[in-house]
Amino acid sequence: MDKFQITDIRQAVLKRQFPTITLWNRLEGRPRADNFDRALRNEVRDALWMLCKQWQMGEFRGDDAGSPVSAKLHLTTTRLTKYAAADQPVQVFENDVPLETKVEQRPIPFMIDQQIIALDSRLLMGRYWLKLIAPLGNFRAAFVEQYPIALPDPGDSGDAPVCAHAREWQQFAAVAERSMDGAALVFYLKQDSAHHAYDGIMVPEDKKDDVDEQAAKFIQWFDNLVYQPREPENNAWRPSYLEYQFACSAPEGDGEKVFRADEYYHGHLDWYNLDVDNSAGGLGEPADPPPPDPQDSLTTSFIPVPIEFEGMPNTRWWTFEDGKTNFGDINPSTTEIAKLLLIEFGLVYANDWFLMPLTLPVGTVTSIKGITVSNVFGERIWIDPAGKGTDEDWQRWNMYTLNTQGEDDDAADLRLLLLPSVPKIQESQPLETASMVRDEIANMVWGVEQTIPMPSGQSQSGREAARETLHFHTQRSGAVVPEPETTAKIRYQVMNSVPENWIPFIPVHMEGSNREIQLQRAGLPRIIEGSSQPPVKVRPRGALLRHGLDQSSPQPYFVHEEEVPRAGVQVRQTFQRTRWYNGGVFVWLGVRKQTGRGEAASGLAFDQIRPVKKQQGT
Repeated sequence: MDKFQITDIRQAVLKRQFPTITLWNRLEGRPRADNFDRALRNEVRDALWMLCKQWQMGEFRGDDAGSPVSAKLHLTTTRLTKYAAADQPVQVFENDVPLETKVEQRPIPFMIDQQIIALDSRLLMGRYWLKLIAPLGNFRAAFVEQYPIALPDPGDSGDAPVCAHAREWQQFAAVAERSMDGAALVFYLKQDSAHHAYDGIMVPEDKKDDVDEQAAKFIQWFDNLVYQPREPENNAWRPSYLEYQFACSAPEGDGEKVFRADEYYHGHLDWYNLDVDNSAGGLGEPADPPPPDPQDSLTTSFIPVPIEFEGMPNTRWWTFEDGKTNFGDINPSTTEIAKLLLIEFGLVYANDWFLMPLTLPVGTVTSIKGITVSNVFGERIWIDPAGKGTDEDWQRWNMYTLNTQGEDDDAADLRLLLLPSVPKIQESQPLETASMVRDEIANMVWGVEQTIPMPSGQSQSGREAARETLHFHTQRSGAVVPEPETTAKIRYQVMNSVPENWIPFIPVHMEGSNREIQLQRAGLPRIIEGSSQPPVKVRPRGALLRHGLDQSSPQPYFVHEEEVPRAGVQVRQTFQRTRWYNGGVFVWLGVRKQTGRGEAASGLAFDQIRPVKKQQGT
């Protein structure tokens, strides 16, 4: 057994004195110490390999550039001082009101075609007024009698918007001559400053001053309830374009810089909605004097800070990422420029961008003249604003700057316009919805009232309301359809009918042109078969398509043909609500426009041969 004893294992291994066959059925580590610090270092022994990879990735390509350590920014600022809604008079620009509220505000319709509507709002206003004067005495019955809710007459065709619908009739009948019409009192007080709430009502002399005080509170409460234009026509909505148009201006040197928005309908206002109008010398002078000259210049110093963002790749080599953003999982196509720019910025240029914070008040127009940067080498570099050049230069690139109207080769406008707009707006259900569609079969454009405001204040389907209205007029006319005296199996029909919520818009030549056309609102007759009464034109029941009809002398309504594309457009009127920076709440009635759902068929046809329906029992 001595020959198998190993006295020197090193010599035995080198000389292979004891060859054996070794088998393992398990692999496991053999720790030589109880300290794991070295095992967790993940040591890399090949330093040459690391240098080669850095050379391959371009890490040794250096340029003579140092990191910025300080910077100075020089800029000029001015403030928006004037505002004009389309072609309306110029007003002083208000920074304490959201610009969306100022632009989109429209008057709440309380009457359409001599018929009172918004019954819910009228009752709310009446209850609030009676609550205000309750401590002054028992005047409830007197005000209800002075400003009543009239009971509609089913025999009067003017009351058809109420009497044709059972739900509307029930609501009016429940409050008629029992509740007060608060809107009637508001309109009476606003009509003339000499009007008093107690006019026509027996109020003691010692109570009249108190009633006037409560009337002032009542008017202020109504004005704060919903933001509306002081004059119904003084708003930025342009019915012929189905868009908002407005302009604002700011002093610049001895002149004035005008910013104009010709196509606003999106619901959120920002710098991209306005263009610079160099052709306009100014907006004019408002009735109230604008604030003093707000122009100023500023030079400020600060320390640049490298930009950081969530999931930003670590700019140092051989460090572990946090895994919040997986750039390798982004799979953009060749046309997705935004994704490609994001990847390039995050992976290549992330550590080349520095943040220089600058706080500006809303309603300002800022022009950056340049930045002076001092780097770690002691060099001072003057940096001009990006995007300099002509406005028509397609190779010019910048962001957050304004477009210049016209096709002139003007210099690019590099101002930063900071508008007093809100980030979020709450929107109610549509109070009214109308669609402008093209009907290629009938070769016409139709304005379809999909949702209409009812007299009670609620909304109803336009098609359903049209069917109920036609049924009401048919019953009221007492028409009797005579039986045909012919035994023919077919008959000739000159024209059929369409639902009453389809309003035709016919092409007409624009004034002074025999080529350009625009669309004019027309009206189809309400033909009741068997009625001896002459046909009456069907009028729109919503405010969106009734433009010009409720004036003292009705005016035609024109829509530019290019505003109705092949896909059509849909316009809806809703209540908007937002909260301003001071905690105040603004509510207003605004309009939104969006692309339609394509062409539509009204079913209108002329010169048709129709089969004769046989009567039962014949």
